[in-house]
Amino acid sequence: MITNGKTILYVLNKSKEYLEKKNIPNPRLDAEIILSDVLKLERIKLYSNFERVLTLEEENDYRKKIQERGNFKPVAYIVHKKMFYDSNFYVDENVLIPRPETEELVEWYLQIRNSHSALTVLDLCCGSGCIGISIQKTKPESRVVFSDISISAINIAKQNFKNILGREVLEGEFYESDLMSNLDRTILYDDIISNPPYIPESEKLSIMKDVIEYEPEIALFLKNPDEFYPKLLSETSHFLKNNGNVFMESHPDWIYKISELSKNFQFDTIEIKKDLSGKERFIRLRKKEE
Repeated sequence: MITNGKTILYVLNKSKEYLEKKNIPNPRLDAEIILSDVLKLERIKLYSNFERVLTLEEENDYRKKIQERGNFKPVAYIVHKKMFYDSNFYVDENVLIPRPETEELVEWYLQIRNSHSALTVLDLCCGSGCIGISIQKTKPESRVVFSDISISAINIAKQNFKNILGREVLEGEFYESDLMSNLDRTILYDDIISNPPYIPESEKLSIMKDVIEYEPEIALFLKNPDEFYPKLLSETSHFLKNNGNVFMESHPDWIYKISELSKNFQFDTIEIKKDLSGKERFIRLRKKEE
């Protein structure tokens, strides 16, 4: 074994110092997550192996990844995984890193719809597939369909689908589509759940460096909400059954505008829900009977 004699404790301390100088938040935590990935060792087990010496290959791999973090690359993109609703999702720069707020959306949806079986659900703007896969895993009797404008995102969602659910993708489960444009128009959904891009362009300057430099702009920013939301509401209305639901995450500035707009597209607003930070983040709409 080729080694420079550097132990787990030594490289953790050195990388923490390096990341602190680079003004990286949570430097010790990030160093531990990256090292546990390099060593294929649970993070908690690093503590009982502080004197374990890294091989030269491990040391070089770890150094490269710590330098990437020092350049503000998100940890999730470095280790290519993010835990979301009890599952590890593969992520890279083609998809948004799943957020805790979106876990709140999934939790809310499942609380409301848990007693309903065999639902047909669309995960619109699916990204990594974290919303729809979490629903499919929790409600295996339901059918979840995935749609995204990015073929790269669709391919990642398919990969996560296979890895987490343990089965192959079936025809008609994934669509590369600008909203509903390429979807099968013979299928009507009980529920459409979506976390579309919603950050105002005006907030770009206040976004953290690791987000603005690495995460896909198409999944983050909404250039024209006055065009986007009427289009989204019009198209979702045509793909929902009577009394079908839209569950959506959005920006607090848009939520009440979405509620008001929805009246023009056969929707009633059932609930507006705050996230854990107290901001109006989620909305549930129901399609009126025709």
